[in-house]
Amino acid sequence: MTIMQKAFWLIASLGNLISLSLYLSTANVFFLLLFSGTLLYTVVGLYDLYVGPHSLNRLYPVVAYIRYFLESFRVEIQQYFIANDTEERPFNREQRSLVYQRSKNVRDTIAFGTQRDLMEENYLSLWHSLAPKKLDHSEKRVTIGGPDCLLPYEASHLNISAMSFGALSQNAIEALNLGAHKAGCYHNTGEGAVSPYHLKHGGDLVWQIGTGLFGCRDHDGHFNESSFKDMATRTSIKMIEVKLSQGAKPGHGGVLPKSKISDEIAAIRHIPTDRDCVSPAVNPECSTPIDLLHFIKRLRNLSGGKPVGFKLCIGNPAEFLAICKAMLQTGITPDFITVDGAEGGTGAAPVEFSNRLGMPCLESVYFVHNALIGSGLRDKIRIIASGKTASSFDLLSKLAVGADLVNAARTMMFALGCIQSRHCNTNLCPTGIATQDPARSKAIDVTDKSNRVKNFHDNTLESLYELIGSMGLTSPTQLKPHMLKHRSVNGKLKPIGSHFAPLTVNALNEMPDDMNSQWKQWWNQCQAHTFEVEEEVYIFNEADLAS
Repeated sequence: MTIMQKAFWLIASLGNLISLSLYLSTANVFFLLLFSGTLLYTVVGLYDLYVGPHSLNRLYPVVAYIRYFLESFRVEIQQYFIANDTEERPFNREQRSLVYQRSKNVRDTIAFGTQRDLMEENYLSLWHSLAPKKLDHSEKRVTIGGPDCLLPYEASHLNISAMSFGALSQNAIEALNLGAHKAGCYHNTGEGAVSPYHLKHGGDLVWQIGTGLFGCRDHDGHFNESSFKDMATRTSIKMIEVKLSQGAKPGHGGVLPKSKISDEIAAIRHIPTDRDCVSPAVNPECSTPIDLLHFIKRLRNLSGGKPVGFKLCIGNPAEFLAICKAMLQTGITPDFITVDGAEGGTGAAPVEFSNRLGMPCLESVYFVHNALIGSGLRDKIRIIASGKTASSFDLLSKLAVGADLVNAARTMMFALGCIQSRHCNTNLCPTGIATQDPARSKAIDVTDKSNRVKNFHDNTLESLYELIGSMGLTSPTQLKPHMLKHRSVNGKLKPIGSHFAPLTVNALNEMPDDMNSQWKQWWNQCQAHTFEVEEEVYIFNEADLAS
């Protein structure tokens, strides 16, 4: 027997006997409580030894529950008492504090110097200028709309990324949308369709059409032109985004647990309430690159000429180049492409998909930027980067490697009051954000939290423009990949590198003799009529990585 099994039998026999005897002889209430305690201990212990399903309880009756109790607070204990300011994941204390401070309009400076190891391998930094500049107001908006777009949109450099009603509560959606309206940025609906709470406050919306076609599907799950047109032509809808995949779970599709599916959500999405809502991994309207582009053209026409683009997480690079080939073949181009990094967040995803699939954001954006340059298409298409943006440096990094603007999701949740408890998939969010429990969600003050969203947006952009000016630049468009420095393995500071050598305009179309062989291999592999590309062995060498 283990020590705790021996202790159990000792308490169950002598403990009960002694405490009962003392009570009977003295009639003291204390001994009655003591006997009640030992009796309860005995009942629970007997259950653990002979009935309970857990081996831990069988070996350590009763006291095993202490472990379960402490384990239920493990995340909080780690977060508040053990982890330092720079080591938590996915967002550390320094990052979260910065968002909280900027959203509350309080001091966001630090004292006594950086806590970072500036000599750490792959540490990113910038070179400043002795002739800092100030950005003109005209450089603070980005026009989205290609040659076939009739209603281009003027976007902010920082916007609210895709988060669905269903994954987030009613009050959270309202606060985000009202915050977007106050900040002058757009609010992506997520794939869960446009709800009344997205429309209530008049904030600019990007309607995301997910793989489940929620909000524009019939009862059989097929695309419904009429319902799409009715919503897409509303003035609040500024752009439409077709979702192919997302960084946190590429190749998996979305999941809304049935515990979160209310009758209202079911009506908005046109789904049943008696099972989890699982959207497919593949958009049924976009099974090939050419199908994708024809769907984009169709949506653009139905919406009255609004900007239409697509969102994806990059996997095999040749598959994205297949889309580029389809653009050249059909003459149809999206107005924007949202590139989601593998470090992106979600409410619920299999751990293997979040941990092991997809390309990180900076690498993805750099690849897409060069692929569009090499295809001769870059001037027609805006790139939106999405993936873990907490500070103005995070924002600048994405702009430097090729993005035109940036979406942020989890940091906008921090602005609402999220504490990174990581209970998004349980419907038990302690701050009322990622839940459909009305008792929890009503804790969110829509007006107050919308102001915090606006403050975070405004203060982060103010810091971004000041940071760009400190580099001697007058516009975000002057940022280049080589301006972002990283610490190499030998300790030297070098311009940020990539597995993807930069391309010149039309290089993929013209295929010069000195073109990087890796790009040639991918371009020759892909076809406009299919996404399917067999991944081939490729050995990287220094010549391929040279810029």
